[in-house]
Formats: sequence, C-alpha cells, structure tokens
Amino acid sequence: MPPRRTTPQGYAKARQLRKALTPAERKLWAVLRGDKLGVNFRRQHAIGPYIADFCCVKKKLIIELDGGQHLKQREYDEERTRVLKSLGYRVIRFWNDEVMKDIEGVIHAIRLALAEPEVGAPSAMSPAGGRRTTASSCPTRNAARWWA
Repeated sequence: MPPRRTTPQGYAKARQLRKALTPAERKLWAVLRGDKLGVNFRRQHAIGPYIADFCCVKKKLIIELDGGQHLKQREYDEERTRVLKSLGYRVIRFWNDEVMKDIEGVIHAIRLALAEPEVGAPSAMSPAGGRRTTASSCPTRNAARWWA
C-alpha cells in the first residue's frame, strides 16, 4: 500500500473545502475539470499538512487562488510554497479578482505552465535563484504571480 499523502484530518478538511468553493475557485474549476486542458486536475488536494486549491499530479503543478487575506500571510505562503517545491511541485498563484475579471489570461498562464519542463529542468519563465517575480514579468498578460 502506498504511503498516505496526508493525515485523516487533512483528507477531511479537503473534503470540507471542496463543498465550500469561493466564486473564483468555482469559476476556475469549471475550466479545469474534466481534462479540458488535456490533463487531470484535482481541487482541494491534500499534500502533507497543506491543501492545494488545484493540483495536476501528473505535471506536478499546483494552482493557488489568493484573496485579500493572503496579503497578511505572505510568510506562510512563502514557506508553504518552499515545502511544496521541495516535494517536486511547481506553484503558480493568481488573485481571485484576476480569475473573475480575466479568466482567459489565467487560462493562458496555466497552459504556459503546463508546457513548462518539469521541476529541475531549465526554464525561461522561472526566475533564477528562487526569487518571486511580479505579474508584469510573466508573459501571460499579467495574469500570474510566478514563484520559482
């Protein structure tokens, strides 16, 4: 039997979150579900102590949607991203209002991320040295905040 990704409490919390999606999560899930982008995404996917908003396990890509509360928890988000990266995942983040106002730009950014080489391979879009870049440096109509 393969090892568990998380604890029973983590699975329960993920199930609870799947029942209470935000409007932005609901809108993005309508696009991601059912292999519409050519890969399978899971929503509210438990990984260790964290629950990713959306995860493509095959491509090791996590998509996080951030609301205003994330302005106050930047250190937590950075630590969470560091841990997920150490597990081989790439993390891209979008503001909720980006999803609500520019879903096409968000989808474009996700498609570009899906086309990126796996973690560890050189990348033209990922910044060097693990620095966080601004949305304006992402070639996706300013849709994503890229994390190395």
